[in-house]
Amino acid sequence: MAVVSRAARGTPAADVYVRLARALDGLPHGYPATDSGVELAILRKIFRPEDAAMALRLKPLPETAAMVARRLHRPTEEVRGALDGMAARGQIFSFRQRGRRYYCLAPFIVGIWEFQLNHIDRELAELFEAYAPTLLGSLGRVAPALARVIPVNRRIEARAEILAYDDLKALLSSCSSFRVADCLCRTEQALLGRPCSHTLETCMSFSKEPNAYEGSPPWGREITKQEALELLDRLEEEGLVHCTYNFQREPFFVCNCCSCCCGFLRAVNEHAAPYMLARSNYASVIDLEACTDCGDCEGGRCPVSAISSDGGGHVVDQGRCIGCGVCALACPYDAIRLVPRPESDRLTPPGTLIDWSLDRVDHRHGRLKGAAMRGWLVWEGLKMAARRGAHPEDAAH
Repeated sequence: MAVVSRAARGTPAADVYVRLARALDGLPHGYPATDSGVELAILRKIFRPEDAAMALRLKPLPETAAMVARRLHRPTEEVRGALDGMAARGQIFSFRQRGRRYYCLAPFIVGIWEFQLNHIDRELAELFEAYAPTLLGSLGRVAPALARVIPVNRRIEARAEILAYDDLKALLSSCSSFRVADCLCRTEQALLGRPCSHTLETCMSFSKEPNAYEGSPPWGREITKQEALELLDRLEEEGLVHCTYNFQREPFFVCNCCSCCCGFLRAVNEHAAPYMLARSNYASVIDLEACTDCGDCEGGRCPVSAISSDGGGHVVDQGRCIGCGVCALACPYDAIRLVPRPESDRLTPPGTLIDWSLDRVDHRHGRLKGAAMRGWLVWEGLKMAARRGAHPEDAAH
């Protein structure tokens, strides 16, 4: 497995990758440096030098190809071709909204790494495993959490109020476009000789935009709304945990995670990363009168080992429970239900991805840097509004 030593970081050939790594680490998510330089080896595997250089010219805010071309003083079609090629190689964000295609710099997680589904090989899998303790540990030690658990609503007690951002099926029912793809985490583990017994095709993206994935890079397959809802039911019965971005409004993906492969749960279980995955605002409670101590909820079902037997029945460690509810679905005696956590113990996700990003910068770099980013966002918004007024033709691209 090739890595880039600390000494090699100063060479001209490595410079573009060093700068890209620093740019990715400058995003709210983070991309920490290591002594071994494995993070640079990963970028060298994913990006050609010219692609890395182009990524450095992109903003973390969405722009059309025409906007990027005008800023770089290059022909629009040339820039669009370069950006579409990078999107197909899983190097940047590319999405369609209101009939326009946008591009922007993507974080490594959630972003570039997940986009490697069509490109990952054993070498890249080995590089990621070498980097995982540093990466997952770093990403998961800063609030707010990167992702959050969405509970299985079928086992929430009847009198509990279900907030809109905790109602996954209602969210999907409001969407128009759906895609499902193989789980990158299980794909990676299989390449390393550790195949998973769980369903492989479990990663879902969705959008309220009709035909949202038209012209998008290949990633999984498009499915109907009914197929998406039926898939969720099957994955819940299988014991997989719903995880999505940790903000309230219009999330665009849901991972269905297992504890043996998936990065969110591995970060919690293996890498002391409490802010990688926020628990839901519910917790499992076992009715000891109904519990027969069969153990179906414990043996491999609980993804964080929060359930154990005390000799008189099974009990839940409320401090470890992430409130996913998959234990309740496994109980043949209906002895487990999800109940709301006490008011003082509940977590409110940031409203939007921008809110999450600003909170994250405050915690990673301090409020002064957060204030600077807020000012930059206002300035960028003013510039984009001025460009749209001066160049209405952007709307066609």
